[in-house]
Amino acid sequence: MSRYTCCAGYMPCSGRCGESKCPELCLCTEVFLCFGNSVASTRFLLQDEFNIQTTKCDNCIIGFMFCLQQLACIFSIVACLVGSEELSEASQLLNCLADLVYCTVCACMQTQHKVEMDKRDGKFGPQPMAVPPMQNMSRIDQPYPPNVGYGQQPYGYPPAPPPQAGGYPPAGYPPQGYPAPGYQR
Repeated sequence: MSRYTCCAGYMPCSGRCGESKCPELCLCTEVFLCFGNSVASTRFLLQDEFNIQTTKCDNCIIGFMFCLQQLACIFSIVACLVGSEELSEASQLLNCLADLVYCTVCACMQTQHKVEMDKRDGKFGPQPMAVPPMQNMSRIDQPYPPNVGYGQQPYGYPPAPPPQAGGYPPAGYPPQGYPAPGYQR
């Protein structure tokens, strides 16, 4: 908290809010009263600190969020001017949808922030986003996954049973009396 500055120094009020005296109170106030600025300024700070570029996908998602909010605002203004109850309900629905998209985008941004800060702090180890180890699927009638074509058996599994002799279909198949008498092929 010794390095804390309101809105990461990106807003005009930054540095003038008493951060040095009581950073915890200032941070709580920032998060509750200026949530959008807080998320955006944290994003800008991390992009500057780690030299991260905004991707085309990020721009598309953020642009969609802004367009939806602008459209909700326009609908609200038109509904207010015209006085139509249907337009008013449509504007409220659109505003609710815009808020939902905004909250979803903020949650995604904050998850990205957490991952970047964990990488910075070395909480991931040598390979932060490594591919998970290969897994084998087992059939319902087998207690362990087969080892065919995958090299060694995964750690923690007993050795694979030897392949069954006799080939396919197994001996004794189909059972006696199958198909039923009188069944025509």
